[in-house]
Amino acid sequence: MAALIELKDSHFIVDMMYARTNNMLGRAVYQEIGFGNKALMHQDVYNALLKIVPFLEEHNLKMRICDAYRPPIAHKKCLEIIPVAGFFAVNYERSNHCHGTAVDVCLTDMNGNNLLYPTEIDAYEERFQKQVHEGCFEEFQKHLQKARHDYTDASKEALKNRQTLKDLMESVGFECIMHEWWHYNIKNWQNYPVVEWA
Repeated sequence: MAALIELKDSHFIVDMMYARTNNMLGRAVYQEIGFGNKALMHQDVYNALLKIVPFLEEHNLKMRICDAYRPPIAHKKCLEIIPVAGFFAVNYERSNHCHGTAVDVCLTDMNGNNLLYPTEIDAYEERFQKQVHEGCFEEFQKHLQKARHDYTDASKEALKNRQTLKDLMESVGFECIMHEWWHYNIKNWQNYPVVEWA
């Protein structure tokens, strides 16, 4: 794990969604493999995140880290549990999380309450989680459209918060992906190797 650094800073709330059960998997996969609730990342990701601290302090905000480095073994489990096209990268080599170069994040108030966004991170809702585990993907896939950056049928507050997060993350060198408002990775992440974890 020498290639990764653990984020421990009071401006950030480490709340890895796959270390708990209230996620689309319905399982605490990170706990199952002994990884736990740790936000590990490449040094370049760590350095970029620290650059947003002045913004957080100025606006009395914190940032919730819901995913960062994802061990390849965990990614394989995720694919087995949710075989929905586009939800997880088709293999761990194509997941920038497994390279330690991506984070899933949102802004919160100082008490840790998430600001309003078009969806929860991972587009999680308990009813969709149950449907997916019953093999019914159609309604959830429609819901996933709300996670896109070009989705506009949401409240002004939710859209504003999504844009604020995007502007903030891009200002320190991250880039977004169109279909997940919460996901940000550093540029040229393909040049960073997959990090194995055991």
